[in-house]
Amino acid sequence: MLEKLLLSPTKLAEQWTFQFDPAMQTMVVQKYYDLDDIVIREIIGKKLSGRTRKDIDDISEKTGVLLRSCRRQFDNVKRVFKHVDELPGSTATNIQSHFLLPIGLAKKYAAVIFLMNNRFETNKRKLHYLTFEDFSVCAFSMMNNWTCGVGSKQDSRDDSDIEREFLSDLRDIKVLVDKEKEHKSLTLGLLRGKVADRMCTEAENNFKSYSRALINIGCSLNNSRDLRDFFVDIVEKVVDPCKQARWKVRELEIFLQAYHEAAIGLDVMANDAGLRSTWHKYITTMSVYFVPSFPKPYPPFGLVTLVNRVKAKDPSAPKASLTRG
Repeated sequence: MLEKLLLSPTKLAEQWTFQFDPAMQTMVVQKYYDLDDIVIREIIGKKLSGRTRKDIDDISEKTGVLLRSCRRQFDNVKRVFKHVDELPGSTATNIQSHFLLPIGLAKKYAAVIFLMNNRFETNKRKLHYLTFEDFSVCAFSMMNNWTCGVGSKQDSRDDSDIEREFLSDLRDIKVLVDKEKEHKSLTLGLLRGKVADRMCTEAENNFKSYSRALINIGCSLNNSRDLRDFFVDIVEKVVDPCKQARWKVRELEIFLQAYHEAAIGLDVMANDAGLRSTWHKYITTMSVYFVPSFPKPYPPFGLVTLVNRVKAKDPSAPKASLTRG
């Protein structure tokens, strides 16, 4: 009986069978709708279909989370998605008001819905090391910068779909290829003294490949298939080459900031406010994603969880840690 009410939490406050004070009601709803990152990581790249639900036992086995809990989380995501999909306004706000969830959990569901609604590929082997938190960080940046109604009031904008006009405008950043020599000079000028000389030399020698990879990814996002492969392309075309060149995360952040500012300093940008805005929204989100997409010096969260479960059963087993090396 209680679970039926939890399917529509607003009804919980209207019924008289279960007498909960507001604090208890909030706790019950939150516990029922809570999400495990390792479970959601397995769900986000799949369709919310009956066939996927039949495969939930594989997710349970892989993550070590009880099958019943995995099914509940899958069903909750599907229910929330279906309820708020066509509603106007902020996805997180809609979830919070219709399901009475705390804002942090509502935002988590909003990130899941955004990633699934735009059908991003997240299950390729190249992406296996990325956690749900990594994807959600980028999802929030996209929702803030790439969706319909950016700049409008939070309760009136639609942040579940990427704005097609923005993706179309991104093709205009191709003009940076024609200004590559000047862009490179300005970027290196901003970079010197902020990173090691070795990395300045690396940026100078390979500026063309780094810059064109970033520009080409943006220019291709108007194509649905390329948009779907956004995360794969970043890892294959930018992150992997940077890793091979032994960039550190902080050095890469500094390079992207210099690269961003240098482009805005070009005449072609200075004279076009629309292009500046498009470039800023694009490269800001790219920069946000690069940090979590850089391979981590510790095992994936799901593996840590499983190793520690073994430790709980066998005290002699070594315990995994999330401490960064």
